[in-house]
Amino acid sequence: MRAFVVIVFSITCSLFSPIQALDNGLARTPPMGWMHWQRFRCITNCTLYPDDCISDRLFRKMADLMVSEGYLEAGYEYLIIDDCWLAHERDREGRLQPDADRFPHGIKDLADYIHSKGLKFGLYEDYGTKTCEGYPGSLGYLEIDAQTFANWGVDYVKLDGCNSKLIDMPKGYTDFGKYLNQTGRPIVYSCSMSAYFEFKHIPANYKLLSQICNLWRNWEDIQDSYASLKRIVDWYAWRQYRIAKWAGPGHWNDPDMLIIGNFGLSYEQSKAQMALWAILAAPLLMSTDLRTIRPEYKELLQHKEIISINQDKLGIQGKRLPLFISIRENIEVWTRPISPVENGFYSYAIVFYSKREDGHPYAIKFTLRKIGLKNAKGYVVSDVYDSTSGTKILQIDDEFIIRVKPTGVVFLKAIPVAS
Repeated sequence: MRAFVVIVFSITCSLFSPIQALDNGLARTPPMGWMHWQRFRCITNCTLYPDDCISDRLFRKMADLMVSEGYLEAGYEYLIIDDCWLAHERDREGRLQPDADRFPHGIKDLADYIHSKGLKFGLYEDYGTKTCEGYPGSLGYLEIDAQTFANWGVDYVKLDGCNSKLIDMPKGYTDFGKYLNQTGRPIVYSCSMSAYFEFKHIPANYKLLSQICNLWRNWEDIQDSYASLKRIVDWYAWRQYRIAKWAGPGHWNDPDMLIIGNFGLSYEQSKAQMALWAILAAPLLMSTDLRTIRPEYKELLQHKEIISINQDKLGIQGKRLPLFISIRENIEVWTRPISPVENGFYSYAIVFYSKREDGHPYAIKFTLRKIGLKNAKGYVVSDVYDSTSGTKILQIDDEFIIRVKPTGVVFLKAIPVAS
């Protein structure tokens, strides 16, 4: 979702045709992969920028690195091309076609190469008349485009919403999901419809989205800055009771890409994004240059325990605790119920997120009871980011002190004591 023009109408459920549930059995945990947009945008001049332009060459190299550098093994299985891969015109039969200079072998050949690496392949399109960057959109061609993607071997489709009308989106996005199903190919369906509603301060129909999409963008695009990251986290926090209940196996809220390893976040802020995306059960879609990423950011993106929390099979989206718990210190507490479940008590992932910018690790005192944990037998607690600290058993009224760096996090995991 970039700059867009939409016309706002009042929309009611009576306008919708009967819902065709997606029911594709995919994305039972949040999708993980690599997407080009945040890092490479719409660079199309391969003469000036041969290493960074949106091209067959770039994506083959990223596929190679996803495998050789351990990202696939860590769980990042989708390589997704965003906007700017298309030619400016459809072919004579009305089908989409890639830019011939930048993709000389076609999309099917590129998809075959990506599949040969053990990866899955994703493509971007737009529901409107044109994509956000002005390439052919799918409006009027939904069925033929769905079949084209299937013929090419696409495993994941992101459908944006530029240059379209809000009133048309619910039916249009539903229809496209139906056409994807009819191809017989399993294709993860990522919808951007909700972002266009929410950006106009109109609550999106998340019940519908959970029935027709595997994941959906909720709000604005993330930019390569801490300010952007913080805005998105705040947006989720203030709307969590409206949106979190619709997330679960097969259908996820999407706060947008991981910007870890780029230019705009410090290391501590990168740790914060990784931790908060795990709490939010968010898709983990990297958007960084895997050729030049620094080792500490690579290690963070491949952090096994954080990924296991993000991918927890229960699929419950976490929430920020009420602000009265932490507002005085300007440290937020986010928790997510995860497995294992012992005697009816969830385990928890717990993130203490500092909104402070005053230059020193701030100490704050808590008990497990204060943050909502209730197992009277206590919890085995570990520090996710400090594997050398070991574990300790805390009773729910034991006080403990944490120190959180400015704009950073402390990330704990608490497993209920069974006996």
